Amino acid sequence: MDLRYSETDEAFRAELRAWLARALPDLPSPPARDDWPARVRFDTNWQRFLYDAGYAGISWPKEYGGRDASPSEQLVFLEETTRARAPYVGVNFVGTLHCGPTLIAEGSDAQKTAHLPKILKGEEVWCQCFSEPDAGSDLAGLRTRAERDGDHYVVTGQKVWCSFGHIGDFGELLVRTDPDVPKHRGITWLILPMDLPGIDVRPIETVLGSSEFCEVFLDEVRVPVENRVGDENDGWRVTNVTLSFERGTAFVSEMVDALRMAEELAPDVHDPTERRELAHVVAELDALWALTKRNVSQAARDGSPGQGAFMLKLAYSEARDRLGELCMRVLDRAAFDVHDERVEERLRTLSIPIAAGTSQIQRNIIGERVLGLPKEQPWAKVP
Repeated sequence: MDLRYSETDEAFRAELRAWLARALPDLPSPPARDDWPARVRFDTNWQRFLYDAGYAGISWPKEYGGRDASPSEQLVFLEETTRARAPYVGVNFVGTLHCGPTLIAEGSDAQKTAHLPKILKGEEVWCQCFSEPDAGSDLAGLRTRAERDGDHYVVTGQKVWCSFGHIGDFGELLVRTDPDVPKHRGITWLILPMDLPGIDVRPIETVLGSSEFCEVFLDEVRVPVENRVGDENDGWRVTNVTLSFERGTAFVSEMVDALRMAEELAPDVHDPTERRELAHVVAELDALWALTKRNVSQAARDGSPGQGAFMLKLAYSEARDRLGELCMRVLDRAAFDVHDERVEERLRTLSIPIAAGTSQIQRNIIGERVLGLPKEQPWAKVP
């Protein structure tokens, strides 16, 4: 991939920039963080607004409502919307940034037709049901069981840290369908309609006083077999497609936002040591932006961002953490003002080294898959 933008890319940038200049002044103010009905309306309306203007699903196939544009145009879209302070993807995060791309890569034709257009139009909100209390970030250690009963899987177990579980129409669900094989080989990926009988969702309040995350309890929930994505017991491979999008491309807009924040912080940094720290962070973010271009290019070519996704998530988490800590030092006493946008952003980004797999898990993955270190023992032998 040529890392420079072409004339076509720049023409797209000019078109998009002009549209944003016309569209953004007429948007209503974002609702309060804990007003979930208003947040759902605001975010899904913005998604529909993008769809009607031809800017939803920049790289998605046209047959499902996307623009079928190039990887570089996707990056231009993220740069321009972030720098224009356009609304964040919000409650559409799971659907548009890693569930939708997973269905494009691994879903059946019926699943693509049923869900992809509705995700792009903001008509379906998706949540994630991956993590479990006993598995932590060792995702493959999950214990939620699914037993086949005719045309259904009967699912029983518990999930935690489920992003947008309390407002989701559908969830991306991982279940164990064979406990007698190594833990990575007995997992299946299912589409979970969140209105099925037997599902109990309990929101978790975060340090910001909001509840993006939930516990989800599943008691003999009957999920149609046709909702399976990929083959039975092949869910770990499908999961890695999901995680590669989550770790490799879903943080792209946040990275652009971090660079913007660093630029805005610079005039307030006067201490020479802190100025060097800020310069190092900005240099790292610039390098990660180049890696992002590579990941997006590979996703367009091969259907997945590949191994670079795992390195991007780990490096970005650490750089963002240092930027947030530096910002608090520069703010000094003002850092106690939780209503300051920069303080709120710092509190929110404390979760980044944990989200989508902890930094320790990222190092484990890099050790096994990139460096070829020995694998872990079968799931049934895990104490």
